[in-house]
Amino acid sequence: MFESAKLEHSLDKATFKRIEPELRERLLNAQFQLIDQKRRSLLVLIHGPDGSGKGAVLNRLYGWLDVRKLRTLTFENGDEPDTAHPPLWPYWRQLPAFSEIAMVLGSWYHRPILDRVSGRLGKAQFAAEMEAIKRLETMLHAEGVALLKIWLHLDAEECHRRLADLTSGRKQRPVVREWPTLTTPKARALFAEMAEEAAIATSTSDAPWLVVPAADPQYRDVMIGEALNARLLAITAEAQPAAAPAAAAAAPPALPAVSILSALDYNLRLKGTDYAAQLAHEQTRITTLTSSKAFRRSGLMVAFEGSDAAGKSSTIMRLREALDPRRFRVYPIAAPTDEERARPYLWRFWRHVPERGRTAIFDRSWYGRVLVERVEGFAAPQDWARAYGEINDFEAQVTDAGYALVKFWLAITQEEQARRFEARETTPYKRFKLTPEDWRNREKWPLYDAAVTEMVDRTSTKAAPWILVEAEDKRHARVKVVRAVADQLEKVLG
Repeated sequence: MFESAKLEHSLDKATFKRIEPELRERLLNAQFQLIDQKRRSLLVLIHGPDGSGKGAVLNRLYGWLDVRKLRTLTFENGDEPDTAHPPLWPYWRQLPAFSEIAMVLGSWYHRPILDRVSGRLGKAQFAAEMEAIKRLETMLHAEGVALLKIWLHLDAEECHRRLADLTSGRKQRPVVREWPTLTTPKARALFAEMAEEAAIATSTSDAPWLVVPAADPQYRDVMIGEALNARLLAITAEAQPAAAPAAAAAAPPALPAVSILSALDYNLRLKGTDYAAQLAHEQTRITTLTSSKAFRRSGLMVAFEGSDAAGKSSTIMRLREALDPRRFRVYPIAAPTDEERARPYLWRFWRHVPERGRTAIFDRSWYGRVLVERVEGFAAPQDWARAYGEINDFEAQVTDAGYALVKFWLAITQEEQARRFEARETTPYKRFKLTPEDWRNREKWPLYDAAVTEMVDRTSTKAAPWILVEAEDKRHARVKVVRAVADQLEKVLG
């Protein structure tokens, strides 16, 4: 893939001056289409060996494009990775809004390539990392984030010469350094081999790699400008108006033969004296575990889903009582804001992944895509159908980073829900919890039942299993939840 870039490619200055104005006009027109549509963003990943001209390319594109809708995302890639969050957290946190172009210096490719060169990753592990990156990029494209990945190819000796020129003498310039450990010819040769292997493994129609000969700056910049223009035209042509809420939501998919929620024992009860003692014991376990040194290297995420009026808020309160109030936060998840709708749906959750040593509790969660958005028709079938795999990847990235992740579905019967709704209507300080929408949703109970069954079946994993909680008796539910959190913390922390 890199062989053709080794050939001599050049463009004389006179030809460049003749080509540049027309290319700039086409680029701006294509960018304005992206801005007007507001349905996609574009990430331009700029990679290459140190000294290949990454900073120069960035500056050229800033001169050619409308900078009001242009951002630079930079990620410091030293020898020691940032360990405060899971590895992908920094990239998710800075995703641009639809209509924007972001130039990325240092991306999710950096760490796997560097680890492969240093020997920290074997061949099979490196291949697995590349496969995970492909899934990430496929998901980003499907969610409205297009990619153009640029690799600037330059001979190693020429890179060293340019670095020396830029870092010495009276005309010093800032140097974009991504690969500080490549100090030997052997390491540089392996680096080039691994970079090509990564490009071959992850160049797809949705996220193509462009290998650009970088010896001649005029040729380099025109080639990148033409590729960027073509990518902008392609993604604006494929963007379609957002589909209206699907009326087909009233016609559910074929229901499974057995409802997973119907198999629960809703008669489970816990006496008051037993409840107080057991709750206090489990809360103490959580307090001890989250105060330990081991937890400082980990983190805790707890997701609550369940039927309306199943007791999520009161159960979360019992969990809160066991946690240091300075080191946890509860996120009540409602309909997405305009800011959130302008990015992939998992963005709003990635940005709330806590630092190590902290806890995030989600009152409703990322499972809304396969629950309310599915049932109410807010997401197209192809979108919620692919979300299962995307959610599994998200949770794997969190748990692989050493976090404890616990997911609860609080279940009650329709009869108990009706009783609790009626109690809320007659209790002044509880009326805010009940809306006409809650009553309307009862009509779709079978649809939610089917969605929950498929959700549990497709997203309950060894590292992040679903815990179904019989919540007809609130005391039983609360103890089961805090005990499960303590058990998962013990398992993760060892």
